[in-house]
Amino acid sequence: MSRNPLLEPHLLPPFDAIRHEHVVPAIEELLAENRTAIEALVARAEQEAPRWESLAAPLESLNDRLARAWSPISHLNGTMNSPELREAYQACLGKLSEYSTWLGQHEGLFRAWKALKEGPAWAELDEGQRRTVDNTLRDFRLAGVDLPAEKKQRYGEIKSRLSELGNTFSNQLLDATQAWHLDLTDERRLAGLPESALAALHANAEAKGQAGYRITLDFPSFFPVMTYAEDRELRREVYTAFVTRASDQGPHAGRYDNAPIMEETLALRRELAELLGFATYADYSLATKMADSPAQALEFLEDLAARAVPQAREEYAELEAYARDELGMAELAPWDVGYASEKMREARHAISQEQLRPYFPAPRVVDGLFQVVERLFGVTFEEDDQAPRYHKDVRFFRILEQGAPIAGFYLDLYAREGKRGGAWMDECRVRRLEGDALQLPVAYLTCNFTRPVGERPALLTHDEVTTLFHEFGHGLHHMLTRQTVADISGINGVAWDAVELPSQFMENYCWEREGLALIAGHVDSGEPLPAELLEKLQAARNFQSAMGMVRQLEFSIFDLRLHHELTAPSANEIQALLDEVRDAVSVVPRTAFNRFQNGFGHIFAGGYAAGYYSYKWAEVLSADAWSAFEEAGIFDPETGRRFRTEILEQGGARDAAELFRAFRGREPSVEPLLRHSGIRAA
Repeated sequence: MSRNPLLEPHLLPPFDAIRHEHVVPAIEELLAENRTAIEALVARAEQEAPRWESLAAPLESLNDRLARAWSPISHLNGTMNSPELREAYQACLGKLSEYSTWLGQHEGLFRAWKALKEGPAWAELDEGQRRTVDNTLRDFRLAGVDLPAEKKQRYGEIKSRLSELGNTFSNQLLDATQAWHLDLTDERRLAGLPESALAALHANAEAKGQAGYRITLDFPSFFPVMTYAEDRELRREVYTAFVTRASDQGPHAGRYDNAPIMEETLALRRELAELLGFATYADYSLATKMADSPAQALEFLEDLAARAVPQAREEYAELEAYARDELGMAELAPWDVGYASEKMREARHAISQEQLRPYFPAPRVVDGLFQVVERLFGVTFEEDDQAPRYHKDVRFFRILEQGAPIAGFYLDLYAREGKRGGAWMDECRVRRLEGDALQLPVAYLTCNFTRPVGERPALLTHDEVTTLFHEFGHGLHHMLTRQTVADISGINGVAWDAVELPSQFMENYCWEREGLALIAGHVDSGEPLPAELLEKLQAARNFQSAMGMVRQLEFSIFDLRLHHELTAPSANEIQALLDEVRDAVSVVPRTAFNRFQNGFGHIFAGGYAAGYYSYKWAEVLSADAWSAFEEAGIFDPETGRRFRTEILEQGGARDAAELFRAFRGREPSVEPLLRHSGIRAA
């Protein structure tokens, strides 16, 4: 019988050999082997004083072998979802959660780590190793190692159930998104849509054997309809389907309803926090973040709101006046806002996303991204078309320094069926030492852009270009690390509210003349972005920027208050809180049927619960870091070198605030963020 490919040693995942039937046997075997090996390590630690080499290093190897098997499974579940894979993935979640709880509450293992900290070997450890020991001891306490037996058991039950609930939330959102479509044969209903969008909708229909056009709720289909379709009733229909996904409202009311998932999740999170001695889940969540307390994070958000809301109200009043006077809309409905805003942007700045598309063919953008990184950080890129891949659209690249590989990444750019929405970076391999051998970091970089149609390359919007640079910033944090201990390598061990710093930093190159000179080139002629278009793009950068900021503040305040103020809320109470937050900070109209929260995967199926504020918190850091490049020159090699050595290479080896001070020479200031966002000083 052939060996399970997930159990074989590989430098890269054997995507061409992995089948759904391999998943459960591989994970079960690895978990059993790990448990046996860990008991042996603990027994040894009781006989002789633990050292890094006898405790931490072998534990890291066990964790890494499990991660190397689970990483491709988890990634395929998000990018190539099928009923068989989903079932296998789901079957492993409880087993992994149970193992994680067992590990986190293992008193013998906890004593061994304490003995390492308190024993003679502590003096031998370097700064990164010491931080790993301290983080590990903290995490033992956060996993309930000190709890009595019955509370430990309850902790394990809660963690396992929360893992299942997050997966179910994600699956139901994906199913609800893919369950809805609208087929049209009358092209007149699509009046206003650009050719690129029409071609994509036609390709959607063709792929399903249908004539005409198919609108789906995937972003590359949903967005152009909401932005350009002149048919107001069509916009209303698509909007309604989108904002009611996985809820008790809309065309599939009740079929994939995430409300019970949210209710149970929030009740269990609160119970988990209280088990561990925290007043609320927000207090528990912030125990590992830069912000000192929920009160401090909320004060930060409300301070930004006080500055942004008055300006956002002015911007919305201008939009209402424009829509009334120029578009004949007596009243703006939610499904009109994107359409009217795009018309106003075009009128005011004579620029649209569609005008820019021909200048951002995907191959040119990717090549430009690489050039930006090469100039900033002194590395080069090469493609490896022999690496195993999981879909024909996926590409694999290596990052080289002085000709030698230092990292690799998979690039998966386009939306497709069975792939969850959004964009993300995830770990495939983490940089670490295994004995004398260095394991190089490998990342997954995943987006959901409009696919190429026919022979022409995909043409990206400027927003999509910015998204690619954002995710690649996360990738650089993972891949340019110099750490060799897994727990502090790349983004590991980095405070969650600092982890967005490199990603948001990289977005700036999509707005600057010198950056765009590398990124943009006309799909037919290769000519650079004309100076006139560049000026319009920059002038439009802060168009409705206060409206954009208060939208992010709405999500952040809702998330923080949800996890801090409510104990076991019903779906109605969740809705009431969101309405209250919207009354305070939102400026756009809303409908009674909008169920945004039922699709808020960041906090119900991602890692952002009581942490969505991190985007804004880190934006303060990234805007201030960027101001250093504005002062020195955006490709200044010395500033680039310092950003790499003080931020990207450090991973979680030191406190995020300390790293920022080392790079910037002072505490962060909110002023650059307000200036870059066009928010007038209050």
